[in-house]
Amino acid sequence: MLRTARYLISSALLLAGTLAAEAQAIELNAGHVLSTASHYHAAAVKLAELVAEKSKSQIKIEVFPAAQLGGEVKMIQSVRTGTQDIVVTGEAPLENTVKDYTVFSFPYLFSSLEDANKTLQGPIGKEMLELLPQYGMVGLGFISALERNTFTNGRAIRTAADMQGLKIRVIPGPGYVTAYKALGAQPTPMAYTELYMALQNGTVDAGENSPDVFLQDRFIEVSKTFSLTKIMYMPAVIIISKSKWDSFTPEQQKIFRDAAAEAVAYAIDHYKKDYAATLETIKAGGKVQIIEPDLASFRTTAPEVYAALLKEFPQAKPWLDKIKAGQ
Repeated sequence: MLRTARYLISSALLLAGTLAAEAQAIELNAGHVLSTASHYHAAAVKLAELVAEKSKSQIKIEVFPAAQLGGEVKMIQSVRTGTQDIVVTGEAPLENTVKDYTVFSFPYLFSSLEDANKTLQGPIGKEMLELLPQYGMVGLGFISALERNTFTNGRAIRTAADMQGLKIRVIPGPGYVTAYKALGAQPTPMAYTELYMALQNGTVDAGENSPDVFLQDRFIEVSKTFSLTKIMYMPAVIIISKSKWDSFTPEQQKIFRDAAAEAVAYAIDHYKKDYAATLETIKAGGKVQIIEPDLASFRTTAPEVYAALLKEFPQAKPWLDKIKAGQ
């Protein structure tokens, strides 16, 4: 009888311990607007894998791609309020909240993708991430910047003059609107999910994005040209809600920091490989003309564009000086 009682007590304690462990498990959601082939998704999935591994499955992240949780502006606000845990986003939608980030909307701020990523992974990038907590967000790291090029449903963009009057969908970030307006275009902010139909029915003449995203999201079906204008190198960033972050123990925060560092490196490599492979695929398809424009004509417009941006966003000036000094 005594042995049976001991067995029952032991079993009850074991069950209670198991239930307590399960109760302590943390379940998080992470969202982004791109496809499952994107480096946004690669970063989010790798982060989820590494966090689960390092926490011994005590922290689980479910990833929702393709704007399942809403557009970037909505998800950013949800992360700020704590109703969403994690977002992988381009920085342009952050400009509505973090005005200093408008510096990244300056055309030809970086000379190349490598230059952009070097800056983002260095001291300046770290300082930029440190701005986020005051807005209810914690930056886990910048993944690869995206090279922003111009694709159209007709007009060929060969020089800066070809931008005149071009009705182009831009990210709903104030810096992007000002920059494209200064280039002579008619910037039209709209949700990314609306762009395919807008190109198809002629609501806009053009869009701007990275070649890998252009192919992944099937814009090749509604476009005739893809011009390597390389106007911006838009940073992308992994962000977690500050309220959620503050609820973690120091050990859990370290798990996230370590996992994010690995996920960032993985996503940077993913984007680099995708970029090269995508251009070859577009060329081989023969349906969309790839144009290498006169970039000098675009770069000569930079001072005028910079003046317009600095007039509207003077807080970008210290960051612009830092970035230029570091090149």
